[in-house]
Amino acid sequence: MTLALPLGGREHVSRTDVVQQLLVIILETMPTLLLLLWTSTWLGLLFLFLSAQVGRVSSAPICVNRQTGCHVLSLADLFDRVIQHSTRMHGISNDLHSEFEQHFLPSKNHVGRVNRNCHTSGILTPNGKENAQRLAREELTEVILKLLWAWRDPLWRFHQNMAHRDDFNSFSFNKALEMSGMVHELRKGVEKVAEKMQHLGIISNSVNTLASRESLLPSPEGPERSLTNDYDLLYCFRRDSNKVQNYLKILKCRIVPEHQC
Repeated sequence: MTLALPLGGREHVSRTDVVQQLLVIILETMPTLLLLLWTSTWLGLLFLFLSAQVGRVSSAPICVNRQTGCHVLSLADLFDRVIQHSTRMHGISNDLHSEFEQHFLPSKNHVGRVNRNCHTSGILTPNGKENAQRLAREELTEVILKLLWAWRDPLWRFHQNMAHRDDFNSFSFNKALEMSGMVHELRKGVEKVAEKMQHLGIISNSVNTLASRESLLPSPEGPERSLTNDYDLLYCFRRDSNKVQNYLKILKCRIVPEHQC
């Protein structure tokens, strides 16, 4: 769109004529401008809505059943999550046990000791893969949960004890804290697996996840706690964390054998 000049030449163009033609141009292009403005506004609102929906899905909690505002995982996916978590937890426990042994017990005098004072010795656990496979699903699930409950407080106490040892490096100290948190998270994950299995009718509702918590805790420790006590604690947790990851793998293969078993 161009301005039409009067026939008399540029010198005869009045200011009124220019203004009038500018108004004509604006009026003619107004629909197009309004359409562009409306389109850009609509696209912006759509982008904000989609971003909010994606954020809502990614931050939604994991639920066992189809409840409002949460993300539902299959039983196989739940098993994969807790198994990966238990494998990492056992790896950290193994590393921390080795670091503690090398740092505080370089003479290896404690290696090969038979009498370990594990506070979880009262929990009846299947010995070996075949015995674990013979155990009822409910019983094996309950054994896993009992082991995890039994380690909640002892690991926190160990972390607190390590805070008073100046010769314990910060890297290992952080591992002790991480390990304590991982036990709590793994227990919650296994409880979700148990709830999912109950919902699907795979196991009965007889699994007692709260059974005998107090009886599984170690007796209070006195000021005479020694390095040997801490070493035994790490040894026992490494043993029990290995049991937990193996029991979870066995339980998964018994229930969803089509998933890499």
